[in-house]
Amino acid sequence: MNIDKYSIGIGDRFGREGVAQLRALERTEAAGIVVAPVWNKSYREHSLSGTRPEDVRAEADSAVRAAGWGHPYYVDADHVGMKTVDAFVSSCNFFTLDVADFIGQPAPDHAITSFIADMAPFRGVLRIPGIEAPFDVTDAVLEKIGRQYLYAVSEAGRTYRHVAAAKGADNFVTEVSIDEAAEPQLPFELFFVLGALGREQVPVQTIAPKFSGKFLKGIDYVGDVRAFGRQFEADLCVVRHASRVFGLPPSLKLSVHTGSDKFSLYPLIHQALGAHGAGLHLKTAGTTWLEETIGLALSGPRGLGVVKRIYAQAFARLDELCKPYATVVEIDRSKLPPPSAVAAFTPGQFAGYLRHDPSCTDFSVDVRQLMHVAFKVAAEMGAEFLGALDAAHEFTGRCVTENLFDRHLRPLMLGV
Repeated sequence: MNIDKYSIGIGDRFGREGVAQLRALERTEAAGIVVAPVWNKSYREHSLSGTRPEDVRAEADSAVRAAGWGHPYYVDADHVGMKTVDAFVSSCNFFTLDVADFIGQPAPDHAITSFIADMAPFRGVLRIPGIEAPFDVTDAVLEKIGRQYLYAVSEAGRTYRHVAAAKGADNFVTEVSIDEAAEPQLPFELFFVLGALGREQVPVQTIAPKFSGKFLKGIDYVGDVRAFGRQFEADLCVVRHASRVFGLPPSLKLSVHTGSDKFSLYPLIHQALGAHGAGLHLKTAGTTWLEETIGLALSGPRGLGVVKRIYAQAFARLDELCKPYATVVEIDRSKLPPPSAVAAFTPGQFAGYLRHDPSCTDFSVDVRQLMHVAFKVAAEMGAEFLGALDAAHEFTGRCVTENLFDRHLRPLMLGV
């Protein structure tokens, strides 16, 4: 199974917006670009929302039938490892092998020695086509990379073989995620990580490195946009070269992770993809839930009342809700309006605080991040929340479609 040139993660916390998401992809197709949908939901999100991987499969299949989607689509076992993967095997055809927790764990000395020997042809001056500056590669450099990443790569291999034994090697797409590492990978480090994956015989088709800057949940990129652009373009060159020299699938492409809104990066990414003829996998999972919240607020008194109660509980439980996302949320508690003030908000005010529109004077990155992690509160409300969500379907669906197309797909894929 080969992944399409362009694909996008469209996670959906409560499984209600599949058709609305596909409408955005249909608009992109009408403009000349086909982007494959990848419904993704991690073990963590399933645990917090009380769902199962088979629920995501059911949503994807149902949405594809209802929308008449005629192109490939995928269900992603997102951020899995050996401890969690079994629950996803029967339902998924895309597996994101997250090995960030194993980075830096020591591989056996004999494995390091073998890795250095296998990478010996690249010792000296390494020139990667498209990257102007060469890299000096010594045994010491290779040993450092091996000690940093080899154990993590072996863990990816172990998980991949486990899935392949159950599903058959040709029946799923493999992604490897190292984006939650402590530090970004330099381009030549990514090259040798891919080399290690080739040695491990993992047919990785998308690789998610850690980029410089911050990718915080639900808000725009924080960091040096130009530095990101340079790193992204260098990584495109690395991926193209590594796929050739290490015998990796020709469909291998970069994956830009996290549920952040990477608006300031999209022009640079679009330009680089065009210049290199490269593909991309993009994840925007959590923003669907935020658009549902906006739609609920705009739908009428019932929906507005529900989202105000969600906010009030989230405000009181901020530390608890942020804990699973500690590395990807930065909320200034002092800038959050108290629930007593939010209780008086009009539908437009609540939507203004949440909708990612920096030109709006009400927009708050702190409120948006808090509501991003507040889906657990919504899940705990059970039938009350789901009933309100279903009643507001017209409003939430419109918000989801417009957000995905206008703010993500159009600037990223169409460049407008």
